[in-house]
Amino acid sequence: MHAPQVPQQIAPQRCRIDAGDVRLAATRWSVPGPTRPTIVLVHGYPDNSEVWHAVAAQLAGRFDVVAYDVRGAGRSTAPHATAAYRLQKLADDFIAVIDAVSPQRAVHLAGHDWGSIQGWEFVTDPRLRGRIASFTSCSGPCLDHAAIALRELRGQRSLAALGQALRQLMASWYIGVFHLPWLPELGWRLWLGRAWPRYLRLTEGVRVGPNPTQIADGCHGVRLYRANILPVLRAPRRRAAHAPVQLIVPLHDRYVTPAVTECMHRWTPQLWRRTVPAQHWLPLADPAGFAAMVGEFVDHIEGAPASAALQASRIR
Repeated sequence: MHAPQVPQQIAPQRCRIDAGDVRLAATRWSVPGPTRPTIVLVHGYPDNSEVWHAVAAQLAGRFDVVAYDVRGAGRSTAPHATAAYRLQKLADDFIAVIDAVSPQRAVHLAGHDWGSIQGWEFVTDPRLRGRIASFTSCSGPCLDHAAIALRELRGQRSLAALGQALRQLMASWYIGVFHLPWLPELGWRLWLGRAWPRYLRLTEGVRVGPNPTQIADGCHGVRLYRANILPVLRAPRRRAAHAPVQLIVPLHDRYVTPAVTECMHRWTPQLWRRTVPAQHWLPLADPAGFAAMVGEFVDHIEGAPASAALQASRIR
């Protein structure tokens, strides 16, 4: 990596963005002066955009940085209908965000967990061709690609393929729970909402403060699973990325196994894959390291020479 730069202390600015029938709460780190590349950060479940604040602080000054609460999270509108959380709706929201923050220049996208799953939808959506300059994905596969890979593993009829499929299915046990009616919401209201900081401390070794919207974020966000998982498993689409992709792969991720990202070169004409000895919540555990990898990639796509680490991670 390049030598770390001391981030500027830039006060975040809050705004709201209208996206059809929802209003999205966004936070922006920007300074007056020459136009800088814009990085849009998309969070996962059961987080809101505050999961990115330490990463954004590291990137601010060099880049114009935007993080927004996806529908159902934080201070954004939370629709009641499960269908309102389909990936196509989330792509509509992203288009509204970049129309507002960078209408004339392609943005660089980074996503974690469900933010990364959304990012794959965006970077394979024909409507967004030319509007995304790069995509950094961490701990969230493309649902279509994952569904196709599982079908192919099942068709191989080998013990190795079966073992690989079983390992990921076991890691994804919670997806079945989230499809149960009312039980996940009850769990968030009775216990998990208050216990979430302790859960992260015990399982991930990261410390976070209480989040006033944590219960609502957990309850609303399960609709992401209910709206998208089964429809994609039934009819996955063959979708290729139309922008360069950097995969950041935590080797000790308990929810997304590294094997899920090993064949992504099939779907990405320009691909980098960087492994790190970390667990799932890398943006919280090592915001400086995460920001450095994103910043290096953005700089390179914008024309800077690739660092040695970035060169070594190039797949194609």
